[in-house]
Amino acid sequence: MKRSKKNLLTDKYSYRVLWSEEDQEFVGLCTEFPSLSWLDSSQEKALKGTKNLIAGVLEDMLNNGEELPIPISLRKYSGKLVVRMPPEVHRRLAIEAKERGISLNMFINSKIVA
Repeated sequence: MKRSKKNLLTDKYSYRVLWSEEDQEFVGLCTEFPSLSWLDSSQEKALKGTKNLIAGVLEDMLNNGEELPIPISLRKYSGKLVVRMPPEVHRRLAIEAKERGISLNMFINSKIVA
C-alpha cells in the first residue's frame, strides 16, 4: 500500500513532549506547527495525540491545496548567520578573539555551542 505525502511528512516533523505543571499533564508539541498542542496523561499518549493532530491538519491542508510546511529535518541550511549587535559588543568580542589567538568567527562559534 502506497503511503500518502501526508503520512510521509508526518513522521519527519519535529516533536517534543513536556510536562505542563499548569495543566498537570504532558503537552505534545510540533516545532513546524507552533500554534498546535496536545495534552494527555502520559508522554506516549501526548506524542501519539500530537502526531494524529498534525496528520489531520496536513490532510486538511492537502484537501484545500495549501502548501505544507517543510520539516526542519529536510530543510537545507547554509551555515551562515548574520547577527546584528551594538558596535561596542562587536569590538569587545573582536578583542577577546584576538587575545585568544583565534578568529572572531571561531570565537563566536565557541560561545554559541557552549
